[in-house]
Formats: sequence, C-alpha cells, structure tokens
Amino acid sequence: MHTLTRTETGEPFMESVEGKVVWKKLLIIPLFIFIFAFCFFASVHQFWTYEPEQYNFSPSLQTAHAGNTSAAPKDKRKVTILLWTWPFGQRFNFINCSELYGSPNCHFTVDRSWSQKADAVIVHHRDVCWNTKGLTQQPRFPSQRWIWFNLESPSHSPNLGAMKNLFNLTMSYRKDSDIFVPYGKLQLLDEPQPLSIPLKTKLVAWVVSNWREDSRRVKFYHELKKHITVDVYGQQHLPLPRDKLLFTVSQYKFYLAFENSQHEDYITEKLWLNALSSGTVPVVLGPPREIYERFVPPESFIHVDDFASAADLARYLLELSDDAERYQRYFKWREWLKPVAGISWAMHVCRACHFLQTTELSTCLDGTFLKLLSFLKSPCWTLANPFGNSVCGFASFNQDQKHVVALLAEGRRF
Repeated sequence: MHTLTRTETGEPFMESVEGKVVWKKLLIIPLFIFIFAFCFFASVHQFWTYEPEQYNFSPSLQTAHAGNTSAAPKDKRKVTILLWTWPFGQRFNFINCSELYGSPNCHFTVDRSWSQKADAVIVHHRDVCWNTKGLTQQPRFPSQRWIWFNLESPSHSPNLGAMKNLFNLTMSYRKDSDIFVPYGKLQLLDEPQPLSIPLKTKLVAWVVSNWREDSRRVKFYHELKKHITVDVYGQQHLPLPRDKLLFTVSQYKFYLAFENSQHEDYITEKLWLNALSSGTVPVVLGPPREIYERFVPPESFIHVDDFASAADLARYLLELSDDAERYQRYFKWREWLKPVAGISWAMHVCRACHFLQTTELSTCLDGTFLKLLSFLKSPCWTLANPFGNSVCGFASFNQDQKHVVALLAEGRRF
C-alpha cells in the first residue's frame, strides 16, 4: 500500500511555491526603494552642484563674481550667495573676498532664479519687512541658510514678528549675531605711531540729519547748549557737504556722537567716522559705557552718563579744552590703533561668505527667532552682558602695549 506524502498531494508543493513568491516580492520592495533613493539623491546632487552660468555676466546685469575660480583650499569650499534685494536700493559692485578674508570661491548674485540653488540667501530687513509674501512662498531646503541682515536699531526695525521661522542666521551690528558686521573697527598697527592731532580752533560740533524734538539726544542738546557753544550741522542747521565732513569736524576739540536710539551694541558711524576718523574726541550718547568699552579704549571717548547733568558735562569739556596734557590723553591709544570706518555693503557680504566657509552649522533654526525677539524687545540696559566683565587693562595702557591692543583689535576679552 502506497501512502501519499504531503508533498505528493500537491497542497504542500503549492505552499512552497507561494512562499517563494512572497519572499521574491519582499526582496523586490527594498530593491525598488534603493534604486529610487539612488536616483533621487543623484538628481539632487546634480541640482546642487550645477555650475551657475551667470557668474560671467557683466556688472550691468547686476551679477558679480568675487573670488578665484582656481582650485581652492579644502577648508574654503565654494559658496554661492543670493542677495535678495539691494540694501535700501543701493546697488554696489561685489568684490574679491580673497583680499579681505582669504576666502576664495565666494560667488554672489541678485538673480532670484537661484533662490533654491544658492547656499545662502541674504535678506535686508528694511527692504522686505512690510511685504514678506515673496519670501514665505519660497521653499527653503534644510541645508540652505537664510540670513537676516539688519544694521538699524530695534527702534527703526519695524515688523520683526513677520520674520518668524524664516531665517536660521542673523547678521547685524550686534556682537552676539551669528555674523557680526559692525559700523567700524580698530586696526592694530605694526609699530607705534607718533601722536598726530589735527589743529583745533573750535570747541564742540554736532552733525545731525534726523532731528526729532522728543528724542533723548535733542533734549540733551537743548540742555547742553545753555552752558556751552555747540555748532550744529545738517538739515535746517549749518550746511555741510559730505566731502567736507571730516575736515570740518577735525577743527573741533569735541564731537557729539549722539545715537538716534539707545540699544545693545548700537554704535554707528557717528562714533567711527564722524568723530574718531576725523581726529576729535567723541562725546557719546548711546548704550552704557561698558558696551562702548567692548569696542574702543575707555579713554578714547567721553560718555554723557558719567555726569550728573548737562551742566556738569559742559563744565568738564571747558576744563579739558584748557588743559592740553589731559586732552591729549584721549589720543594716547592712537599710538597702536587706527579707527576704520565706512565698511561697505560689499565687505559685509564677504564677511557672510567667510562665515559660511569656516563655520560648521546645524540644520535647525538655532534660536534665531529668539535672537530677533531679543533684538526687538530688549534695550541694552536690561540685558545681561554676554561677554562677562567689561574690558579692563587700559588704565595701564603704556605697560600693556601690544598684547592689550591686539586683544581689543580682535574683539576679544582679557
């Protein structure tokens, strides 16, 4: 008697075949996923490594190529930056970033067709703050950097809330910005220079264009002029051509470097250009003294907050103007340091390229929106100093010499 096995009945055989078919299907699925993923990433790689043709356009087409197209050092990868708008509509020529920061392969464009291909997009706040629709409709890949660029104070930076979740880097005059772009800086000299003070024949000058009677600086001026003569230049005051500014101010012993608003690190060309570059002593009204001392030596300026009243300040200026030895102390730092002002838009965007080439970045927002809120809501006198104690050591400036000024020139603490 022949006994049929389960295989001979046909049923177990069918189960075996069906099992093989199922396993084949299971193998096909991951294989298909692998092929799809390979094709997708290959296409994305081609998309991101596509060479921009417009780099050879002439300046008249508002696109420029800055940097060396030859082989770059490994740590200086090629960076393409889209400038979303010309700041305040002011067109400028891009420059070779290698000459400033040793950053080759920096490429810039204003052609928005590159909005999804550029490594970074720089957006100037005042040019988009009231109309962000074009930005919010733009997709941003996780690896792309959107840089919020602003050199205005919070008092003149409207609609910051509209910037929410758009940017992952900040670029401003604030020292705690991701990309720090100040209005001026101090350059360390190779060797000490003899003091050279322009001839002074007048006492106090002030150049002002935005005159507001309710502002702190105008109110302070009204009190000060009761006790000392102040020559005021600008709209509705004494005329002063721009090309005569430095020469005119250099004839004064003191210059009122009064900011239009008082905020963290907001120190503008009023100090760097109008006062320091003209070779006079600035009388500053802005953030507290300790913040100024982050950027310049303590005895390079006079702060209004150091005096109980405008009358006390006027009295001090009159005494100082009659004491040549004490007055010259405000220029002692110039033996080793030179003020540099008038930093251009082109230099700012080069700074952004240098940052992107040399900084490892994550793909998250990194609290940038919180920085924007802090920028808007927190005046300097309510913020904790993020850099520890104020700069010290300049009291013995002659003894500290080059080590001290080198640290200050680099913006470091000591």
